[in-house]
Amino acid sequence: MHLVGLTDFATEEHEPKFLKAVEMFFDRAARYSDASEEKLKHIKSTDSVLSVTFPMDKDGKTVMIRGYRSQHSRHRLPCKGGIRFSSEVDLQEVEALSALMTYKCAVVDVPFGGGKGGIMIDPKDWTEAELERITRRFTLELCQKNFIGPGVDVPAPDVGTGPREMGWIADTYRNFNPQDVNGTACVTGKALSLGGVRGRTEATGLGVYYGIREFLSFPEVQQKIKHHGNIEGTSVIIQGFGNVGYWASKFFEANGAKVIGIIEHDVAAYSKDGINIEQLSLWRKENGSFKGFPDAQIIDKPMSLLEGECDVLIPAALERQIGLRNAHKIKAKLIGEAANGPITFGADEVIRKNGTIIIPDLLLNAGGVCVSYFEWAKNLSHLRFGRMNKRWDERSKGQLLALVEGNAGRPLSELERRQLIHGAEEHELVYSGLEDTMIVACNETRQTAIEKNIDYRTAALANSINKIAISLTGSGSIFTHA
Repeated sequence: MHLVGLTDFATEEHEPKFLKAVEMFFDRAARYSDASEEKLKHIKSTDSVLSVTFPMDKDGKTVMIRGYRSQHSRHRLPCKGGIRFSSEVDLQEVEALSALMTYKCAVVDVPFGGGKGGIMIDPKDWTEAELERITRRFTLELCQKNFIGPGVDVPAPDVGTGPREMGWIADTYRNFNPQDVNGTACVTGKALSLGGVRGRTEATGLGVYYGIREFLSFPEVQQKIKHHGNIEGTSVIIQGFGNVGYWASKFFEANGAKVIGIIEHDVAAYSKDGINIEQLSLWRKENGSFKGFPDAQIIDKPMSLLEGECDVLIPAALERQIGLRNAHKIKAKLIGEAANGPITFGADEVIRKNGTIIIPDLLLNAGGVCVSYFEWAKNLSHLRFGRMNKRWDERSKGQLLALVEGNAGRPLSELERRQLIHGAEEHELVYSGLEDTMIVACNETRQTAIEKNIDYRTAALANSINKIAISLTGSGSIFTHA
């Protein structure tokens, strides 16, 4: 994943910081929940935070590295959330993101608490060998403080990290916990060869696609934004071309949408007829930037494209990308928050008053944690999805198909037969599980929004609060009451 923008260009000085904004969204939703005041205080508070510093040699000099891990809620274990490498990492950001993870897991019924971590470095400033040492040293700190483990806290990729870093984390954990037979489940987002699951790489982007597709199918959404409800022909602008932005754009393009704009930190690419995503991706890999790409207009002030006319705007970069400085200029009919916290509290109100629908981050970008849950479950079972039942399914379908052919009096071609009896592969099961999860969560959010006459963010958060409160009530509390 790549750093694709600063987090203050769109905000006024008086706008609350990220953590405060998350708390304000929570307080707004809490009024529509069924939780008691005591439960709300418990849910809102961060359980524990680890802050560490350690020395690292660079070019003959000692550099002090600072890292954080926040466990917002342990009402369900393990805690779950990514680890990011960014020079903008701070304790407040990590706490805010861990809170979002708690609410996100609850919204999509993933049985985890919320966590988040980060190391305050720019990965571009360090060699691969140095990054490995930093990652392993941070993992050691997590091991020593009991902030990592399959049943304790399970990290995942985030901004500036990916399967490579997750592999280093998993290997370090195993070396310090050789007796843990489930050690592979200490982290998700791993490469397939190290216990990853097929479909995890594209999961967040695919979840974004499923969620927006679902909301566009709702009649009240179509009526409000005057949209035909189909993905085909829908114009889309995406901010960020890292993992989430790339895969979201690929799925929208594959299903007939026109991705007319892609925004990166230095420039943006725009074409009213739609951009060929794979060609743009190859160009950037070869040239390091969109600059010079021949099949689109290159815009030197990339963030201005956030204000471009489109059906769907997808901020897939960092938090606080739409604030009071640019909220009133947004022309998109629907905004899908693929990033965490891309819209500030004040901007949220301005955008909704202008008639734009917002699909919130805690719902829309939950595809990553959903498929991380599948990977974690796969690692604990020590069995690839589909391995036990694929051939049995195919034989059963084949027998049924033989009966159908006999009654129809016509044999199928070999191609038709293979297509009909095909047993599900791992990635197909993962896609199916993710699609079902997103459909259920979107419809739950919609139902609450209609019943209480509130916006989708408040509805999703209220649902999340209620689910967490029920869990806390059911489990009870130790040492809380006399």
